Amino acid sequence: MAVKLRLQRHGKKGKPFYWIVAADARSKRDGKFLEKIGSYNPNTNPAIIDLDVDGAVKWLQNGAQPTDTARAILSYKGALLKNHLAGGVRKGALTEEEAEKKFQAWLDEKASKVDAKKDGLAKAEADAKAKALEAEKAANEARIAAAAPVVEEEATEEDAPAEEVQATNEEE
Repeated sequence: MAVKLRLQRHGKKGKPFYWIVAADARSKRDGKFLEKIGSYNPNTNPAIIDLDVDGAVKWLQNGAQPTDTARAILSYKGALLKNHLAGGVRKGALTEEEAEKKFQAWLDEKASKVDAKKDGLAKAEADAKAKALEAEKAANEARIAAAAPVVEEEATEEDAPAEEVQATNEEE
């Protein structure tokens, strides 16, 4: 039986949510599966990926073939690297501790990149809010400025008759 690591679609129309599953290659896309090894939510930025890395490595070592998208997700979360390092341990190229140290260093570097992206997105959102606030303030000031000359003209028209009255009173 050929096993594939693939995505199984859930969620509503226009809002997909995927399970990452190990399934028989002959089963339907959303049909029967052998094991659920994670989930993938592309609706957020950055996408939320929850993956059992050890479960994925177990399936990869047993010969499961990931689809293209599943391969990209497994690579992003480090399952393919962990499988590669486990192969090196089996062959005697490195020890278990060295492999774990390399994998942990890779995870730390990946986490820092993801945090940098989140910080960049938060900063961009804050800049957009500040720019929108400035534009709104400018629009309000323009609206007030447009209404102010009308008020001043009315005030000068009201002042003019009063000055004429004073001028006529002084002449008498």
